[in-house]
Amino acid sequence: MTRPPTAAQRRVIDAADPVTGRLRGTEAQLAVLVKRGLAFRHPRPPHDHFLTPAGHRIREEEAEKAPTVEEAPSGTGVFSARVGGEEDAYDGPGRVREVHSAWQGLLEMRRMTNPDGAVERPCAWERAHLVRAAALALEAAGQRPAGPDADGYRVRATPQPEAVAVYGPDGAALRAYAASLERAGWQVGEYTEPRTRVRYLLASPRRV
Repeated sequence: MTRPPTAAQRRVIDAADPVTGRLRGTEAQLAVLVKRGLAFRHPRPPHDHFLTPAGHRIREEEAEKAPTVEEAPSGTGVFSARVGGEEDAYDGPGRVREVHSAWQGLLEMRRMTNPDGAVERPCAWERAHLVRAAALALEAAGQRPAGPDADGYRVRATPQPEAVAVYGPDGAALRAYAASLERAGWQVGEYTEPRTRVRYLLASPRRV
């Protein structure tokens, strides 16, 4: 049975960039995480270290025990992409900066982890976190998530592999969301739910 990370190792894992998984620590700390399969050293300069899927799982398990964005006070540094429908989410310049920083981090992850270094095409992290990735792409493009007193986008998981559903208040909004997602490297189609006749987008991260 694999031993759980030590407290010092957990601190390094917990401090990883919430979007890219980039790690900061001493060479010795990072080397131990690599040996344990929780991190990898990128082969291209500057040879940064990133969490592996196993490392992400440990980080997410810890995050589940911590306050969520809705529970955390504004400005605490706890970031989560808004999928739409959150009851208590703060706005303002601080949120704009957080979203911009998260999006830039995601572009860097694309550059570092896509085999050809392409930043216009989604990476493996986005395909593993579809709802969060699509929501971040929308919010970074300036689209507004739905809230208690405002219309906006709602990103939801679907049974279809590598696809999310995006709902909006009307056709014009859906077209704007589609354009934002396409610019972010997603394939998008518009569909109608058979029973409710509600229009929605089906979006998938582009592979080529």
